[in-house]
Amino acid sequence: MTTNKFLAALMALCAIALSAEALNIEPRSSWGAVAARSPARISGAVDYVIIHHSDNPNGCSTSDQCQRMIKAIQTDHKGRRSFSDIGYNFIVAGDGKVYEGRGFGLQGSHAPNYNRNSIGIVFIGNFESTKPSSQMLQNAKDLIDKAKQGGYLKNTYTLLGHRQTKATACPGTALFNEIKTWPNWRSI
Repeated sequence: MTTNKFLAALMALCAIALSAEALNIEPRSSWGAVAARSPARISGAVDYVIIHHSDNPNGCSTSDQCQRMIKAIQTDHKGRRSFSDIGYNFIVAGDGKVYEGRGFGLQGSHAPNYNRNSIGIVFIGNFESTKPSSQMLQNAKDLIDKAKQGGYLKNTYTLLGHRQTKATACPGTALFNEIKTWPNWRSI
């Protein structure tokens, strides 16, 4: 490898690390989360990242809108669905932020047969015909990098769309086609 190629590769790796470090995850308190009932811990790094969409037709673009939507998702999950908390580990929102759902190291309720060994990431909006903004997509990639760097996700993880884990249209065709181009996506 020439010196120039080596330096270019080193700079690319540094940019990835800095991007993940710079990702600011908004805490549960920012959206008014209600305490979880009996959260289940996950020990060690998990094998999967499962991508979802919330299927809200208009998504959200301001912090107030996004926080209200996240709160409504938690209310639905804890009420109608009888989950112990919001089902997802993290929420990628249209206001340019990533919000903590259950967070790292806690079992989600988002993909049957995968909950104990995955991180569930939901994009707020409906992404059947259009994909999320470039900012939302980058935030999700940075979140995945942060999970690997923090030891919550194996480097050899598998990326899946929710539709690969059960009969559903989630995460929408446009978002599903996008994640199929990302590293670690696998057909199962």
